[in-house]
Order: sequence, then structure tokens, then C-alpha cells
Amino acid sequence: MIGVFKLNNDLSLQNKKIIVIAGPTAVGKTAVAIEVAKHFHTEIISADSRQCFKELNIGVARPSDSELETVPHHFIASHSIQEEVNAVTFEQYALQKVNQLFEKHDTVIMVGGTGLYIKAFCEGLDDIPAIDPAIRERIIKQYEENGLPWLQEEVRQKDPEFYKAGEIQNPQRMMRALEVLETTGQSVLHYRKGEKAKRDFAIIKIGLELPKEQIHHRIHTRLDQMIEAGLVNEVKSLLPFKNLNALQTVGYAEIFNYLDGTVSLEKAIEKIKTNTRQYAKRQMTWFRKDKEIKWFSPLQVNEIIEWTDNN
Repeated sequence: MIGVFKLNNDLSLQNKKIIVIAGPTAVGKTAVAIEVAKHFHTEIISADSRQCFKELNIGVARPSDSELETVPHHFIASHSIQEEVNAVTFEQYALQKVNQLFEKHDTVIMVGGTGLYIKAFCEGLDDIPAIDPAIRERIIKQYEENGLPWLQEEVRQKDPEFYKAGEIQNPQRMMRALEVLETTGQSVLHYRKGEKAKRDFAIIKIGLELPKEQIHHRIHTRLDQMIEAGLVNEVKSLLPFKNLNALQTVGYAEIFNYLDGTVSLEKAIEKIKTNTRQYAKRQMTWFRKDKEIKWFSPLQVNEIIEWTDNN
């Protein structure tokens, strides 16, 4: 799919620039993005598949009110968990938003850890036919009843190529693979043609990384802070919506299990820490494949600004 993005008023985008700041959860992306945005006197578009939901706050580590006041953020609390939000949604939203922001800024910051959203914005997505909602609902129901091992085995048998190449610890991606297969008769990989969309603005990609031990410590510390801040009550308020796809996610699914009485709070917290560590590892695996990313420590803010100034 080739897409050329132009401003409504036909101004050239040759001197316009997007700085993408990516990296694993808890690495410190928000703080760095705010400093870079302040340097360029600009605004931030979040590329996070969970912070966009207005009902989710503590469990998704949404930027604080003071951070949001310091620099305007977009795609934060912009949608409801009852809406379907995916990479296509984000690509359309973000392209429209940069259209608006480039009218007053030469540089815009994009920050987040959802690799597929960043890829969708930078490169575009191949078109996948619309999915029958009945198929989607049936697959979700079967997953809820039978769990992750069932889902993995279904994908292994029905779409072995995706099973080899896909994220078999990610239920959303596996359910997506099944629903595409059942709707179209083709593997979701069939629609990944690798043909990049053309963007008329420059894109600079920055990656943030820390040693694994430091990431794990940050993950554990942040979760303890979330619990103290009232994560359990936040999840409890969402019990009527627990089957929505937006809530089949780390930090919420485990607390739902605690509230259902299937595990203790201590076990739920340990499970969140384990699942978040695994998620951070998958994020790094994804971003490491992108050779356009220039890597820094989140402590190297001055170096990041210097690099982006000169590129």
C-alpha cells in the first residue's frame, strides 16, 4: 500500500520532521519525550495502544497531569474501551494530527512502546478485509473459556507460518491471526507485503534502552507504586467491561483474576511483574529489528537533542 501524505494547504513537508522515541515499558520514554518536545517547542503524539483509553489510567502508566500540562499530548485518553482501536485507527489518527500540528510546528514528537502503531505511522499498513464481528466474538469467547494454551495450539495447527513468526505469548495478535484466517482463508502474513508507504516528511527514530536488570527493577518499582495508587480499585471499577478486548491486557487481566477469587493479590502482583518483564523483552525484540533506530540511554537527553538537531 503506497500512501503519500500532504498538508491540506499544500505547504511542502520537506522541512517538517517527526521524532519517534521508542523503547520498552518503564524505560523512561515520557520524561525524555517531554524534554525533547520542550527543546523544539512542540507537541507529542502518543503511540501507546492502552494509554489512549480514557477509562485506563493507573494501570497503563498514563503521563501525570503535570506532565500533560507541561507539553500538549495527543492520543491520550482520546478513546473509550468500548471503541475498537487498532493500528489502522492509529495510523489515520496520527496522520490527521500531524497535518494539524505541522501548520504551527516544524517538528513533532511521537513517543510510545507499541511497535505496530509506530510501524503503521511510519510505513503504512497493508489492507486486510473487514472481519465478521461474529467470528471475532466467537474466538474471544473460546479464548476466555480455554485459555492461552488452547489459543496457541489453534494457531499452531491452522496458521503454522504465523506461529513460527508471530508473537505466541500475545493473545491479541494470535486471535487476530485466527480471525483473519477464518474470514479470508489466508494467513495474516499474506497481507504483510512489506511495501512501505511514502511519507513526505522526515522521520527520525530514537530508541531508549537500559540494562535488563535496571528495566526489571523499574518495572517492579512502578507496579508497587501502581498498587499504592489504587490499581485494584481502578480495575474493580471496570468489572462490568472485563470481557472487552481493551482489557485483555497486562495489569488488568491479572487483577480481574484476583477479584474473581482465583488467585491471591500477592500472586496477581507477581504475575503482572512476570508478564510485564516478558512484554518488555518482546518490545525490545521488535524494535531491535528496525535498523533505522538510533539507540540511547534515557539519561542521554542532551545527546538525543543534539542528534535530532543535526539529522
